Amino acid sequence: MTGLTTHFHLGPPEDFPEGDENLILIREMWSSPIVFRRASKQHKLCDEAKAWATEARRRVALFKEKGLTGTGSGDRILILGEDKDGKTDDLTDIPVKQDGLLTAADRVNTGQFEGRLLAPMYVDEDDKELIEVLEKNNSSAIVRFSIAGDGVADRCRFLTGGDADVSIWDRLWQRHKDSNKDWLSYDVMETPHHCSWRTLSHDRWSEMGEKVKVSEDARNALSQTRDGAIIVASCKPIKKDDDNPPHERAKREYVSITSAERFICTTEYADEHDGPVEFNITGVGTSKQLALTPKKAASIAGVTGVTTTPRSHG
Repeated sequence: MTGLTTHFHLGPPEDFPEGDENLILIREMWSSPIVFRRASKQHKLCDEAKAWATEARRRVALFKEKGLTGTGSGDRILILGEDKDGKTDDLTDIPVKQDGLLTAADRVNTGQFEGRLLAPMYVDEDDKELIEVLEKNNSSAIVRFSIAGDGVADRCRFLTGGDADVSIWDRLWQRHKDSNKDWLSYDVMETPHHCSWRTLSHDRWSEMGEKVKVSEDARNALSQTRDGAIIVASCKPIKKDDDNPPHERAKREYVSITSAERFICTTEYADEHDGPVEFNITGVGTSKQLALTPKKAASIAGVTGVTTTPRSHG
């Protein structure tokens, strides 16, 4: 986590500096319950993560004091998931349980989206194995959004998985494969953990090289594509080297799920097109908006985009 304290206002909204166009007010935080856990050898916090946790705790304390109706925009928070030590049990209105739906932003529901909260996973205090897994930086929020286009529901499904690693995706597939695998389907997916190899395999590349094996369960969870789906890796340029993340072998696996044309590395795209990758969501589906810069205008003239078509599942 970088840039939080530089670009976002932290603290009561009444302290927001008027006229400062360089700061962003977080009207409603969405945070995993990991903010309730103290730093430890297993749970190390950088300064930015500490700042996030401090702000989240401020908002939770205000909710406990004033309740749902007493907290306004800039003081609001949703807790995504339940804490393993019961620290969310008395919060009633602000936690969203695993498999639950997010349907409003800053408590405004316009019917434009819904988000299915797939993780953090609920932890039974007797499940020592899962508790150990979650202590290893696996408390990321995983949400599958369904977004409307031109007033038509479910025109784009977007799956975002934070930094969750292979053990979480294994468990999600086992949990949903028989009855709810459609909850994992997507038109656009952001690769977990910046295209890390550890999302796809229990094997260490540094030890096994090309002999590594992809986890079948994790791959199944990450490959529930709708027609024309696009996978986006938010990371630096992907090279065939020892970096992880991003990892070139992970890129190869994602390309096998979609195609080379439908796998996008954000920094590589920005360098090539002089701008960020953007998607248009309309009543007929999702399309990648092509950047019409002087650098690329000649080569892409007449091309309208890469379109995905929603279809039924389940």
